[in-house]
Amino acid sequence: MTDLKHIRNFSIVAHIDHGKSTLADRLIQETNTVADRDMKEQMLDSMDIERERGITIKANTVRIEYSADNGEDYVLNLIDTPGHVDFAYEVSRSMKAVEGSLLVVDSTQGVEAQTLANVYQAIDADHEIVPVLNKIDLPASDCDRVAEQIEDVIGIDASGAIQVSAKTGQGIRETLEAIVNELPAPQGDPDAPLKAMLVDSWYDAYLGVIVLIRVIDGKLKKGERIRMLSTNAVYPVDRVGVFTPEMQPIDVLGPGEIGFLTASIKQVRDTRVGDTVTHEKKGTEDALPGFKPAQPVVFCGLFPVDSAEFEDLRDSIEKLALNDASFSYEMETSAALGFGFRCGFLGLLHLEVIRDRIEREYNIELITTAPSVIYHVYQKDGTMIELHNPADMPDLSIVDHLEEPRIKATILVPDEYLGDVLKLCQDRRGIQMDLTYAGSRAMVVYDLPLNEVVFDFYDRLKSVTKGYASFDYQMLGYREDFLVKMSVLVNDEPVDALSTMVHRDRAQQRGRAMCEKLKDLIPRHMFKIPIQAAIGGKVIARETLSAMRKDVTAKCYGGDATRKKKLLEKQKAGKKKMRQFGKVDIPQEAFINALKMDD
Repeated sequence: MTDLKHIRNFSIVAHIDHGKSTLADRLIQETNTVADRDMKEQMLDSMDIERERGITIKANTVRIEYSADNGEDYVLNLIDTPGHVDFAYEVSRSMKAVEGSLLVVDSTQGVEAQTLANVYQAIDADHEIVPVLNKIDLPASDCDRVAEQIEDVIGIDASGAIQVSAKTGQGIRETLEAIVNELPAPQGDPDAPLKAMLVDSWYDAYLGVIVLIRVIDGKLKKGERIRMLSTNAVYPVDRVGVFTPEMQPIDVLGPGEIGFLTASIKQVRDTRVGDTVTHEKKGTEDALPGFKPAQPVVFCGLFPVDSAEFEDLRDSIEKLALNDASFSYEMETSAALGFGFRCGFLGLLHLEVIRDRIEREYNIELITTAPSVIYHVYQKDGTMIELHNPADMPDLSIVDHLEEPRIKATILVPDEYLGDVLKLCQDRRGIQMDLTYAGSRAMVVYDLPLNEVVFDFYDRLKSVTKGYASFDYQMLGYREDFLVKMSVLVNDEPVDALSTMVHRDRAQQRGRAMCEKLKDLIPRHMFKIPIQAAIGGKVIARETLSAMRKDVTAKCYGGDATRKKKLLEKQKAGKKKMRQFGKVDIPQEAFINALKMDD
């Protein structure tokens, strides 16, 4: 058990791609935590999809042993956190388990929107913050300008900011010294009853559920019986240990330490993130203030392309939900797509990651319906229902009004692209709240409907600013607006997977765009197919997909004109009958492409 004053717990926070995981690699390498022959890029990103996309999705932890210049040995517990807004939940959990943060800022790009969001989370968690300017090996690096920007925008003293290059390893020793000298040691009483916070948990096929904990008071040893305060469940501890990224069993975890325990727990559901772990007998009764559960903001349906794979899909979704506390799901059926699941996500990147993991790890081809958000539908009798799927919209005669979720979006953008960004936000029904400058970059704050943002707002923002804008948002609440459900009919049959909620003023243009798109995406059939967009019983846009025709008069040469007429009439009657009984096949790509709205 390590002495409290020789422990430092810290996380690394930064905007996407500012070099968090690379810095973590260098800290691990500098302290010889991992032998050089086992070292690889993004050491802490263990999922294939993290390594492929070059992003961090799960917060990962590692214990580093460091001999400081003052001759004393320290134990440093590092948590590497994600940078994307969709995984802010992972960041907030990690913050509660540590006392300090390294704020990494790219010295060529400066402060970005996500830097702000993550730093505010660190300040909320009462952290000591050490600014680190990364990428000083690049010719475009300008440390003085960026340090000044940190002071102006965030309000943290950056005069002593450490200058490092995580790629070449320059400045890494100074970073380790700053962690030891500037970050506070954890508080805790080794003789008090055990009180530990459950930071994360995931499933391992051999060991059962692995629980990551931060011990606040007391000690935890192998063989003791522990109790979870929220469920009152009791388990015998099989092993305790630490991550040096590999799992390494140790005898005892003391106060201030971060480690793991396994206790033959069968389901991750039994381990609530933020719960308090204590001893079965003589345990503590005071629960720690946990985390608020993650609120999904984007919902979409996942259906197997082959309906026989439904059971496999159910298994794979259950397994993924075990590892990801912020992902929720329930069963649903659709006339067009059969059985599937309605799933809730923290954002579109989260949705893509889950979808990729199901397709890759479980080999199931999926159809994804239009992402939608939760609307509040107020009925005339005063009751309110939550609408997750536009297809479930109640009859308009009993609806009084609808409210949609709004967000506060913060966008940092270079001056020359400001006009395009303002136009994009106005087009998406945004209300400007603030516009300030940080150096040569504008910081725009907009009140936007979440519905307009979830689909392709981020892609559009990146394309109008050539990739230079950064974007972050938080929920504001609900506000009433004039929203309607637009349904799409193909051959007079409603296609529920394509129903969307739109603003009344936009419905016509949205409907026309959808019909034109479907006309290109649906293959031609032997009969003509009308494609319509409708609000209630009123059709607001229509396109007709013409039929494939056989030339039935080819064998008539000369002779009476009535003969040709008779053959054409016969063909026409056949097409009419076909249209009556014919079934239109809409290919899988059409669903996804029809929903991508180009402006």
